[in-house]
Amino acid sequence: MITANEFKRGLRIEIDGDPYLVMAVQVQSPSARGASTLVKAKVRNLRSGNVFDRTFKASDKVIEAQLELRPVQYLYRDDDGYHFMDTASYEQFALSADALGDDAGYLIEGLAGTRSVVFKGSVMNIELPQSVVLRIRETDPAVKGATAHAQTKPATLETGLVIQVPAYLESGDVVQVDTAEARFMARAKA
Repeated sequence: MITANEFKRGLRIEIDGDPYLVMAVQVQSPSARGASTLVKAKVRNLRSGNVFDRTFKASDKVIEAQLELRPVQYLYRDDDGYHFMDTASYEQFALSADALGDDAGYLIEGLAGTRSVVFKGSVMNIELPQSVVLRIRETDPAVKGATAHAQTKPATLETGLVIQVPAYLESGDVVQVDTAEARFMARAKA
């Protein structure tokens, strides 16, 4: 068990029998004497994909979720959801768009480094690699001299995800994207 004041981004905890991912943590010190420090955590239910804020006292004890991470490969998408294959056992499973949330915007066939999050024998969600390489499908034309200032523009990637990219990039360019913050990291080689 861990206390709420030990929370950090990326920690997986168990609340009421469900696994949650801590997405953000904010500590509030009391203004009155005798009041306890509060820890506000933005958490995502790994079973349903729902995101909400939850407040804990700093001394509250929480169970750290016992999760198993298994390597998987993204296969395809259809009406049933997004289909994956466990690369160790070759078992296939599907996750709904709601369960994946924003992570669906990074999925391309053959994406390496993706892992399934397994809780008590059931696949709850996936864990993406730290960054992925995606092609820009559509963006405004490149601006001449845009490298002089840090100008950005919106770009739609091959998966439909929209991020801000430097103004000198064009449609068809390949970029490396940070999956945690949905932001441009670098230009990649095709």
